[in-house]
Amino acid sequence: MKAKTRVDKDADETIRSINSKTGRNMPQAVGTAVVLVVLIVACLLISPVLFMLLVVIFMILGLWELRVDFAVRNIHIPLVTLWICSTVTLVSVYFSTHHVVAMGLCVMVTLLAAVVMGSRRIRTSDRTDRVSSDKRVDDGAAVERHSRLTQAAVSAFTVLYIPLLASCIVMPLTFNGHPVAHAVMIVFMPALGDTGGLFAGAWLGRHKLCPSISPKKSVEGLCGSILFAVAGVYAVFACTYDAATWATRWWFPLVAGVMIGVVGTFGDLCASLIKRNLGIKDMGHMLKGHGGVLDRVDSILLTAPFLCVALWLAGL
Repeated sequence: MKAKTRVDKDADETIRSINSKTGRNMPQAVGTAVVLVVLIVACLLISPVLFMLLVVIFMILGLWELRVDFAVRNIHIPLVTLWICSTVTLVSVYFSTHHVVAMGLCVMVTLLAAVVMGSRRIRTSDRTDRVSSDKRVDDGAAVERHSRLTQAAVSAFTVLYIPLLASCIVMPLTFNGHPVAHAVMIVFMPALGDTGGLFAGAWLGRHKLCPSISPKKSVEGLCGSILFAVAGVYAVFACTYDAATWATRWWFPLVAGVMIGVVGTFGDLCASLIKRNLGIKDMGHMLKGHGGVLDRVDSILLTAPFLCVALWLAGL
C-alpha cells in the first residue's frame, strides 16, 4: 500500500512538472486533442462537405472568442455581420466553380461590411460607456475609449485573420482531387508541429526563441516542430501519391515541413502578441487543456495560405 502511494506521488509530481514546463494541463490537453482528431477524421471520411461545415463552425466560435477578447479593451466588432458574411465566404469558396474569384469577392464584401459596421458601433458603445463610466468612476476604474478608426481597423483585422485564412483551409479541398490528403496536411501537420515543439521545448529547451512575447518558446522547440512536421508530411505523401509523383516531387514534404514548422511557430507568437496586448492568458476556455478555439488553430490559420499555394504550385 505504501509502495503504491509512493508511485502515485511520483506520477503526480511528474505530471505537475510536465504541466509546468508546457504551460498546459497535459492530461486534459491530450483528451481534448483525441476528441478533436476523431471528429475531424470522421468528417473527412464521410464527406469533404462535412469537413467544410466543421471549419465554418470553428470559424464562428473563433469570431465569438475574438468578440469577447476585444470587449475586454472596450473594442466592439460587428459579430453578426461577420458571422453571416464569413459563412457565405467559406461556402462560396467551396461550391463556386471559380474558387479564387469567389474568395476574393466575398472577402472584399466582408471587409467592407465589417469596416462600415465596426465604425458605426462606436455610437452605441459611446452611450454604453457613459453609463458604465458613471458606475466605474466610483470604483476608481476608467473606461477605455477608442476612435471610429480603431474600431474599423480591428474589424478589418478580424476579417483578414479569420475568414480570409479559413478560406485557405477550404480552398485545397477543391483542386487536384486529393481533398482528404490536403485537409490532413493543412489541419494536422501544424498541430503535429506544435506537439513536436511542445515536447522538444519541454525536455531540451535551453535557448529562448522570443522571450519578450512567449517565454516558453525555444529554439529547440522550433527544431522539434520542423522535424515532426517534415516526418508527418512525408507520411501523408507516402499514403497518397504514386511512385511517379515521388520521383518528381520528393522534395515537397521537406520544404512543406520546414515551412509548417517555421510559419506555425510564427503563428503561435502572433497569437501570443495579441493576447499580451489585450492582457489575457487564453483566447477562450472552450477546449479543456488548450484554452479557446483560436488557441488551438492559430498555427493552422497562418500556415494555411502558405501550404495552399505550395500544393497548387507543386501540382499536388
